[in-house]
Amino acid sequence: MLNLYNTLSKSKVEFKSLNPGKVGMYSCGPTVYGYVHIGNVRAYLLSDVVRRYLEYLGYEVRLIKNITDVGHLTDDEVAQGDSGEDKIEKAAAKEKKSPEEIARFYEQYFKQLESQLNIEPAQYFPRATAHVPQMIKVIEGLIEKGFAYEKNGNVFFDVTKFADYGKLSGNTLENLKVGARLEEHPDKKNPWDFALWLKAPAGHLMKWPSPWSVGYPGWHIECSAMSTEYLGSTLDIHTGGEDNIFPHHEAEIAQTECFTGQKFVRFWLHNRHLLVDGKKMSKSKGTLYTLEDIKDKGFSAMDLRLFFLSSHYRSQMDFSWTALEQAHKNLQKINDFVLNLQAIAKSNSTSADDNFSIESFKINFEAAMDDDLNTPLALSSLYEFITQANKQIDEDALTSSDAKKILSFWEKANHVFGFILAGQAEIPEEIKQLIAQREKARAGKDFQKSDDLRALIEKKGFILEDTKDGMKVKKTDSRN
Repeated sequence: MLNLYNTLSKSKVEFKSLNPGKVGMYSCGPTVYGYVHIGNVRAYLLSDVVRRYLEYLGYEVRLIKNITDVGHLTDDEVAQGDSGEDKIEKAAAKEKKSPEEIARFYEQYFKQLESQLNIEPAQYFPRATAHVPQMIKVIEGLIEKGFAYEKNGNVFFDVTKFADYGKLSGNTLENLKVGARLEEHPDKKNPWDFALWLKAPAGHLMKWPSPWSVGYPGWHIECSAMSTEYLGSTLDIHTGGEDNIFPHHEAEIAQTECFTGQKFVRFWLHNRHLLVDGKKMSKSKGTLYTLEDIKDKGFSAMDLRLFFLSSHYRSQMDFSWTALEQAHKNLQKINDFVLNLQAIAKSNSTSADDNFSIESFKINFEAAMDDDLNTPLALSSLYEFITQANKQIDEDALTSSDAKKILSFWEKANHVFGFILAGQAEIPEEIKQLIAQREKARAGKDFQKSDDLRALIEKKGFILEDTKDGMKVKKTDSRN
């Protein structure tokens, strides 16, 4: 049975969906004002692995991932969502484009990034700008029920009216202090109250009419409005990075539960931060890496995916080029193994002892994933299985039937891992001619020429392997 660590209960809990066989899941998507860095990627991979394993277990998963294209202010994490510039308007001014041009460009970039990383697309990517009416409806309801108040065209949520405020993060009203993280606002009753709607100042580009003012929604309200719009009052799972726990997810709980009168989320899952060489990622230090930076070093999106899966999502992870190199080698190991299996599966080889078992791998894989999605342990079980199977291959003891059986389960397991493996490399005509010349030299026992041709072929990026099943041609690592 699947056990997940619930940030709300601070414990591992057996997962059971609200509706049998179906899972409603919400993942905090990007604020589309700039390029996604690899620290963000870890959060998107978490939701992907959760979804993939639930699908492996037979659940039908409905995943909603929002696109924040308004309302996320530069000081949102400091002042409870009521001060600073809109991040998209700021980027628009810098790049001399409209906010919509900025938002659509970086939204498209984000979706292309997810595609390269083989992250399954959400069923729907609702944009905040398209759901302002839903946000206004929720805000109106909160005011009517006495949980929110308006002053000078601004609307704030009164956290003193929600007794459970702080239950996710531990930042209860008793623990919150005015000072380091919270600032006074002239229209707020309490400094820790957070913005639901803000009156647009002169020159503000993104604004809508509302019962209170021409303005724009706060950052927190959008997720409550969109998640309940598509998934109902209670969600099975909500994921995000640990930096979202407070104030964003804490605010989501307060405003949603006060509006609906029901439990908002049953399971909260959060990934830890990504460090770079033991330190916080930094734009000024040049360590705010993007996928393009990874590829410029000769690595692939799948190398990065394997790198992330090699650490548990709740463990703080340290990125280094050495660690990514190891992930690259491990991916090559998996790729070579699958290619070998595919070749054996086509060979129609048989044996009196045609009973190689995949049961141990299946048991270990599922046990690891059932234990709070322990992907590093699941990968370890895969590497151990590859070692055992390769021994059988070396001893010519793995049959065509065995290979097909392994490949069948590998496809199921890889639905969870999500690796896109490289197929047999396309051999250029020039290389084919050199191989033919080498074969002719070997047949004529001209071993010096044969060796010279092998060296030339390797210089051109291909390796020849002479095996009992004939010669195999592999493309070399382009980074070496």
